[in-house]
Amino acid sequence: MVSKILKTTMHLPDRIQAICWVQFWAWIGWFPFLFYSTTWVGEVYFRYSNHPAVAESTDALGDIGRVGSLSLVVFSIITFAGSVLLPWLVQSPDYEKPGFTPRPPRSIAPLVNSLHQYKPDLMTAWMISHIIFAGAMSLAPFVRSLKMATIIVSICGIPWALACWAPFAFMGIEINRLTAPNTILANGSSYRRLSNTENDFASPAPSPTFLRLNHLDRDIDDSADASTGETAGIYLGILNLFTTLPQFVGTFISMIVFSLLEPGKHPELHKGSEQGQEGEATEKSTDGPNAIAVCLFIGALSAVGAAYATARMKAAR
Repeated sequence: MVSKILKTTMHLPDRIQAICWVQFWAWIGWFPFLFYSTTWVGEVYFRYSNHPAVAESTDALGDIGRVGSLSLVVFSIITFAGSVLLPWLVQSPDYEKPGFTPRPPRSIAPLVNSLHQYKPDLMTAWMISHIIFAGAMSLAPFVRSLKMATIIVSICGIPWALACWAPFAFMGIEINRLTAPNTILANGSSYRRLSNTENDFASPAPSPTFLRLNHLDRDIDDSADASTGETAGIYLGILNLFTTLPQFVGTFISMIVFSLLEPGKHPELHKGSEQGQEGEATEKSTDGPNAIAVCLFIGALSAVGAAYATARMKAAR
């Protein structure tokens, strides 16, 4: 099975390969955000805030977690709302014009027609979500307030809703295209699926030919279903690989950034101030870049690459 997955990975269809590469670049950006965003919000609060509670805090790490959790709650609420509303605001990827003329109520017909005309397709929405995420993360090194940090994290709930939806939708469409049944009889003629209910044999004295064809139909359908399920599992497993590998890349990048900037030595991670030799408290330092913000900014660059890959996939469609 492993060799089959590796072989399939090396010879992916063009469209599936494009989806996987978009996922790869996108997750280099999402990995540091999902792991460090709450810590970043709390660190921004402790590093740049002049609130009296910061100086009086005796549990800086605990307070960082509590302050950052609020932004994560808002992020989750926006993600939930986006997951519910966005499918109504975005065209289905397999959208086709209906065979009838939609007739909404006259009172809202102009609004419905106007909204439908400007409704983006899912691929365009996915590309825009990468741009929104990249724009938000590119501001991370310049944030100096808790409010702004919370707003940036919350905005990312919209692209995250699409990141949990779009790649699997497109992968499902491509798998259906590749495994669409095209059943052909031995004599070269095609046929439609026969019913498997008991009514198949309700007519008196069915002919032997009919019974053989019905049995052949069931055997072919069972074989096709098994093949389709195996193919779908392999392709979804490969998509999962392209989601997992960026986490190693993101971890390696974060390790380098943290090693160079050494954020653990900043006074705000201790008690908020350091005691000098004469017992006087020295002001906490805000010099130097925030290491987590640098990681988020690198993720923004990766998100730009994901947006570019999505645009190319859209152009090649």
